[in-house]
Amino acid sequence: MKALLFAAHGDATVLQYTDAKDPEAGADDAIVRVHASALNRIDTVQRAGAYTVPGFQLPHIGGLDIAGEIMYLGAKAAQETPWQIGERVIVDPSLSNVSAASKLRNRGDLYGELGVIGLNAHGGHAELCVIPASHLHRLPASMPFTTAAVFPTAWMTAHHSLFSIGKLKQGEILLIHAAASGVSSAAIQLAKAAGAIVLATAGSPEKCDHATALGADAVAVNRDSDLVSWVRDHSGGRGANMVFDHVGPALWETSLFAMAPQARLVSCGNTTGDSVSIPSLGHLFSQGLQILGSDAYRYSEFAPAWAYFCENNFEPCIDTVYGLKDGAKAHQRLEQNLAVGKLILSP
Repeated sequence: MKALLFAAHGDATVLQYTDAKDPEAGADDAIVRVHASALNRIDTVQRAGAYTVPGFQLPHIGGLDIAGEIMYLGAKAAQETPWQIGERVIVDPSLSNVSAASKLRNRGDLYGELGVIGLNAHGGHAELCVIPASHLHRLPASMPFTTAAVFPTAWMTAHHSLFSIGKLKQGEILLIHAAASGVSSAAIQLAKAAGAIVLATAGSPEKCDHATALGADAVAVNRDSDLVSWVRDHSGGRGANMVFDHVGPALWETSLFAMAPQARLVSCGNTTGDSVSIPSLGHLFSQGLQILGSDAYRYSEFAPAWAYFCENNFEPCIDTVYGLKDGAKAHQRLEQNLAVGKLILSP
């Protein structure tokens, strides 16, 4: 098969579009022919070597988000599951609750070396990928593969952070940063569907326009605005009930001072760095603020969240679709913060 892989860390030039060994399936696995696979920030971070997840090995094929069709079923999957060759599927890449008859078994430690397709197992930036049959979900006949490929990482991260961790309620004021990113684009739409009031920030007027189009109630450029005053102006002076943050240090202090009493900040990423400080413990405890880490979503969460995505007319927010051989261009576009929405690779 052809794959986009890297055998050494570095900039986007280390990516190779080359021949790779076809994946081997266990008895309870499927081999999926990939039609579309999204690019995520962690793909570029691991390629650069700035951070790698436990269990990562070189050479590596990235790509957590996979939509395609079943081209092979292991013996157990063929006999004991309803799957058929040729069915259109989306993949849950998180390898918890995997059968003992899968090649990807024994990798389900949520707080240890959790297996994730595309992070520490070969992913979807290739023509073929091996997947546990239990981690396949059907695509609606009318849904393009490219639309489905935006879902697993961005939408599951947003869904888990907002509802399982943050307990977002109807009528609450939610502050979302980096509004043009894939995960924030998902969060804006999920929050609005849940009846929240969304205040969104982004790095440019164009990206703010994107957030407005998705339903954000108010937007601000976060490079040159007094965001604390802006949030309070749009919240009756109280501040946001919840902050959805995957930016990290660049807007950390701003977020804490823009929060209402007893508000919570849900952290699900560290795009601008891994170290922050709390500017005032007195402010934190006197205002009853909560800082919550958004851990890995659970296996049981994927199916209902996917069904909800399929049932609603959400905007997938696709910036550009690249051929797999042009994957380096996609990496560069993401690293230059030019994308508005998701970047998709298509073999």
